[in-house]
This record gives sequence, C-alpha cells and structure tokens, in this order.
Amino acid sequence: MNLSPLPQIMLEPLVRAALLEDLGRAGDITTEAVVPADHRATVVLAARQPGVVAGLDLAALAFRLIDPAIDIKVARPDGSVLVAGDVIATLSGPARGLLTAERVALNFLCHLSGIATATAGIVEAVRSHKASIVCTRKTTPGLRALEKYAVRAGGGSNHRFGLDDAVLIKDNHIAIAGGVKQAIERAKANVGHLVKIEVEVDTLEQLDEVLALGVDAVLLDNMTPETLARAVKMVGGQAITEASGRVNPTTAPDIAASGVDLISVGWVTHSAPILDIGLDTAP
Repeated sequence: MNLSPLPQIMLEPLVRAALLEDLGRAGDITTEAVVPADHRATVVLAARQPGVVAGLDLAALAFRLIDPAIDIKVARPDGSVLVAGDVIATLSGPARGLLTAERVALNFLCHLSGIATATAGIVEAVRSHKASIVCTRKTTPGLRALEKYAVRAGGGSNHRFGLDDAVLIKDNHIAIAGGVKQAIERAKANVGHLVKIEVEVDTLEQLDEVLALGVDAVLLDNMTPETLARAVKMVGGQAITEASGRVNPTTAPDIAASGVDLISVGWVTHSAPILDIGLDTAP
C-alpha cells in the first residue's frame, strides 16, 4: 500500500490541543505522585483484536510532545493488518511521560484504526468488482483530515474534503433552485472550468434529465441494486456513477455488482467502533 503520511505540521495542533485538554490545570497529578521522576520503562502498543492500524504518527507525537526522550520503534506501520496480540510499536523512556501521554495517544490510535478496519471490511466485500469505496463529509468536526487518512489506510478513497472541492447538487439545491435544469445551468455558469459537477438523483427519470444536461458524475441515492444496474446502463460511460445509501459489508457486494464506479459510505467515519489497542508493560 502506498500510504503517504500526513505532514507533522497538520498533526501537531490537534495532538497538542488534546494533550492540553487532558492535562487540565495541574498536569498528571496521579503519575507525578506515584511514579519516581527518574524511573524508566518499556511498554508496547498491542492489538487486542484483529483489524487495520492507523494513527501511529499521532500516537508517537503525543508521547514526544510530553517527553522528547521517549523512543518509539514501530513494528506494524499504518495500513498493516493486525491479529490479536500483535505488537504495533515498542516505546521506552521516562515512565512519567509514557503514562501521561497514554490516553491521548490511544484515543487517536484506537479511533483511526477503527475507521481503517471498518473501511477494510467493505473494501474486501467488493474486491471482485470494479467499484471503489469512498468516504463522505460525515466526519468528526476538526478531525476530517485524520479520518479521511484512516479511510485511505483501510484501502478506501476519499470523496470531497470540503464544500469547495467540487459541485455536488443535492435534492435541497434542486428544490430551492426550481429544478434540476436550473441548478445545473447555474452551476456551470458560476464555477471554474476545472471544477467538476455531480448531481444527486433518486429516480431514473431524474437521471435521464441530468444526462441530457451533461454532468461529470451522478450520485445514485438509495436505489435498489436492480435500479442501480439500470442506471449504470443508462449512463453508458457518460459520467462517473456513484451509489450511496444503506451501504454495509452485507449490502455492498450487490451494490457493487450493479457496475457503479464508486460506493460512498458515511458510517465508516461517523460510526465506526474503535479498534481495541492497549499500552502494556513489555514482557
């Protein structure tokens, strides 16, 4: 997997804010009271269930911001498939720093690994078809870049990062504009030549109208696999086809079998369960 890491300059403000939130007004009073200042320790980040890891750079940054003397050796980089018991990384250094940064590091690592794992499950479910799995803007406020990175770590791809990426005309836009034709014509008149236009349709009748007007992509929303197959045939390569609605590992294969190019999934970022990863004393 060719997974490019996110620049540290993007990560540090998020990790720093999380650490400041956790340290509160007086720092880690438990660790300061219980652990001698000169005590050193070696611990491991270990998977407690199978999945796909993502977010190691954030975890490492949390430890290093608390104490730069902490050494981190990664055994399973982001994108790696894990089985229960796998050691993801080994950390050694001042014990106070290890304990103080633990929760913030694990919060990022478990959350993003959960997204990567959920994505990988759907990607695997459609592997025999051409459809790519893409995420949406249904992300945790402030964490979009991280969560979309985790989707890539799980083998998925990203849809829009924000409202300025591309035009996506949805049902409310159409209703307020007064119709599909008016919405598309206004979009074409008001955006630059490099901006792609996608339109959401709920029926084959709407699709027919959109195709006559010419767009770059069509979002086929909440259609049955049978209707999706008819829609793909109607499009005939004139536009990129994207399916959305009620997508999970069980329904995804039938959706993909319709021949769509993309399947967009919101729940992998907004509702994926965490992957259980622990910080354990090294044996």
